Amino acid sequence: HLLKGKSTSTSFGVFFLQMGWGDLGAFGEPSKETPNLDQMASEGMLFLDFYTANPLCSPSRAALLTGRLPIRNGFYTTNAHARNAYTPQNIVGGIPDSELLLPELLKKAGYTNKIIGKWHLGHRPQFHPLKHGFDEWFGSPNCHFGPYDNKAVPNIPVYRDWEMVGRYYEDFNIDLKTGEANLTQIYLQEALDFISRQQASQQPFFLYWAIDATHAPVYASKHFLGTSQRGLYGDAVREIDDSIGKILKHLQKLGISENTFVFFTSDNGAALISAPKQGGSNGRFLCGKQTTFEGGMREPAIAWWPGHIPAGKVSHQLGNVMDLFTTSLSLAGLQPPSDRQIDGIDLLPAILQGQLIDRPIFYYRGNEMMAVRVGLYKAHYWTWSNSWEEYNKGIDFCPGQNVSGVTTHTKEEHTTLPLLFHLGRDPGEKYPLSFASAEYQGVMERISNIVQKHQVTMVPGEPQLNVCDKAVMNWSPPGCEKLGKCLKPPESEPKKCIWPH
Repeated sequence: HLLKGKSTSTSFGVFFLQMGWGDLGAFGEPSKETPNLDQMASEGMLFLDFYTANPLCSPSRAALLTGRLPIRNGFYTTNAHARNAYTPQNIVGGIPDSELLLPELLKKAGYTNKIIGKWHLGHRPQFHPLKHGFDEWFGSPNCHFGPYDNKAVPNIPVYRDWEMVGRYYEDFNIDLKTGEANLTQIYLQEALDFISRQQASQQPFFLYWAIDATHAPVYASKHFLGTSQRGLYGDAVREIDDSIGKILKHLQKLGISENTFVFFTSDNGAALISAPKQGGSNGRFLCGKQTTFEGGMREPAIAWWPGHIPAGKVSHQLGNVMDLFTTSLSLAGLQPPSDRQIDGIDLLPAILQGQLIDRPIFYYRGNEMMAVRVGLYKAHYWTWSNSWEEYNKGIDFCPGQNVSGVTTHTKEEHTTLPLLFHLGRDPGEKYPLSFASAEYQGVMERISNIVQKHQVTMVPGEPQLNVCDKAVMNWSPPGCEKLGKCLKPPESEPKKCIWPH
């Protein structure tokens, strides 16, 4: 925030959750159960064409914090072509020391940085968020999967700063029968307390609120259970909405809302595999999480900065989570690193002056560029939803949305004649343009030049998601001795990770 009479630094709050484009009333969700996010949109700017950098959680978070595509920062696998990969407990890799994260750069400018919720960029000691620019952490290194037996698989730890303070399902309970858990309320209080402390000390801050209540198994606190028309998932969304409303009101009460830039978005599209009980909505868009169709990568997004962003604005700027890296540095008066390729752009001209910046959006899945969007056109160079083997087991990322020749269950290459869609006329990607049309030929000439330039300059980072080892799981995190919660790890046995999707 802009510290009155003392500093001109702008503070930042980023709400980074798993929600679909169609989950908010402001984006057309019919139950209208997100009044606080809808108000945030009415007081700020709604982005209708905002994307994540990958259709899965870990690579998206790495992209947000580095401003770089996952193929560059190492959050991908080469074990199988075009496979999604993330950071489960047995992953050996994580965020490399060579990457410069947003909080590291902000810290040099006097910022205090806190992450609340899921880190998901590696859980081994060298990947700890406090070693990568954050000053405080309350949350977990992985998602809240479990409960595990602490013999074959350990329960996930919850950290306060450098040390664990307990484990999910032991000290931080999630009732899998009812969906009740008090975690969102705990995460809310952590945010309110942190903001209050920074305001009192007149310190600029970066708050990264990355909670996981809408990630299956979905949870909500007792007060919100049974209150939504949308079931348990809706209960979780309502509690998140209420929490964000309280955080924004807290900024206003402290008198720092006009000095704090806040952005809300998601790490990937709604997980339709968990729908309808534990998954959200991607509106009119095709498929969901895990895929590079619009439902997997187009996200809800709202920018809020009272006194700076005119109320009630809607932007068609093509945006990406990586842009938050560059935009935040710009607001802090800092330049992005010049010794590496930065994929995020500065969105301030779009946010403050309503400009439209011409830029492509690249859709990656693992080590493959699957598609690219330029203007209103999207060209698919590869299509794949998931394998027949997985699909026949009931794993479906596109339930009820089969589009012949598009939602394929084998990896289909279209590099010679990409499938081209006009997303203005056809947001659901159902009607590819005719290869023989003048429209197709004119658009593909432009897109081909952009793709060729991108591929010539692409230098992939060292893949971090290739090797798994049960010995590196959360057996004995720092602080386990004090709690009597250290577990004995098995013998180290590194193996190639298997990624079915």
